[in-house]
Amino acid sequence: MSFNIALTGLNAVNEQLNTVSHNIANSGTVGFKSSRTEFGSVYADSQAMGVEVTGTTQSISQGGSLVATGRNLDLAISGGGFFVTKASNGDALYTRAGVFGSDKDNYLVNGSGARLQGYPTDAAGNLLVGTMSDLQLRNGNLPAKATDTLDFVANLDADSTVPTVVPFDPQNLSTYNSTYTTRVYDSQGREHTLTQYFVKTADNQWNAHYYVDGNSAGAVQALNFSTSGTLTAPAAPVSLSAALPGVDPLNIALDYSGTSQHGSDFVVTTNRPSGYAPGEQTGMVVEKDGRVFVNYSNGQRLLQGQVVLANFANAGGLANESGTAWSETSESGTPLIGVAGIGAFGALSAGSLENSNVDLTQQLVSLMEGQRNYQANTKVLTTDKELTQVLFSAI
Repeated sequence: MSFNIALTGLNAVNEQLNTVSHNIANSGTVGFKSSRTEFGSVYADSQAMGVEVTGTTQSISQGGSLVATGRNLDLAISGGGFFVTKASNGDALYTRAGVFGSDKDNYLVNGSGARLQGYPTDAAGNLLVGTMSDLQLRNGNLPAKATDTLDFVANLDADSTVPTVVPFDPQNLSTYNSTYTTRVYDSQGREHTLTQYFVKTADNQWNAHYYVDGNSAGAVQALNFSTSGTLTAPAAPVSLSAALPGVDPLNIALDYSGTSQHGSDFVVTTNRPSGYAPGEQTGMVVEKDGRVFVNYSNGQRLLQGQVVLANFANAGGLANESGTAWSETSESGTPLIGVAGIGAFGALSAGSLENSNVDLTQQLVSLMEGQRNYQANTKVLTTDKELTQVLFSAI
């Protein structure tokens, strides 16, 4: 009986040593989670029968250290959650290994070709939240966009006097009080100048004149203020229009909301025109909340989508597929999908990777313990053999 008990001990320790050696071999594998062999005693009624391996568990909830790589598509999760990937057969896999790149079709994929999942964007760059799909980067340059809106907030000096020289002439400084020039773009991305001239006509009343490249653009607009200096008119954006050679007419909605009239110098606090010149791709960046942007040479950036994360009520119940990827089971529960930095989901760190959570010191100690246990069970076998020989010699 002792021979069989020692044999079960050898088999169990052998499996433990396999697990420890697997952990040590993957100490440098990104996103790897260490495993531990669990033992259980075996009895037949009250008779001790030895030991058996009850299972192997992974330390899924224990994170590894983050290491900076400087590569934009290397992603690490600082906190809870898993990246969601979809294999070529359609199966969803969950991983902490954030080594991603782009394939020939500009889909974001990991080393095994599984596509990273997230919220896509529509043609206007708006996130389609709730529609999870393969994340794909748009290829090519960014075409020009004509300026069609201008948010303009300024303070007009209430101490200004009504000009005595009339009529208004943009070439005569004595006919207006203040001026400001804004850079705008036409439908081909060519640059133009929109100049506003502000002329005080009475207390709390002003006129705004508009010129594009020195040519009048739109009618004179009256700006009226209350006695407290807040804008009362116009209540809606002002429509400006200018015909330009060889391109579409320039139509701009100029919004004066927030403009004031106080006894201080003329100052512009907001001057935000839409539109831009064409641009070439210069790189990409992933924000902490998972939003993916492509940068362009004209200073613009275009939202490409948002990486989503998954979490589980019982992450320990996930089925181990490769040591760095897991699949959903009835024990893990259905995945909870969300975005980084919200609730139980950790923040994303671009340009970083999560190291294996293997503690080499602990694994080497386990290796020595396993070796000692193996030797002890071997000693039992040797002793049992010697006793058997003594027994046969006595007969």
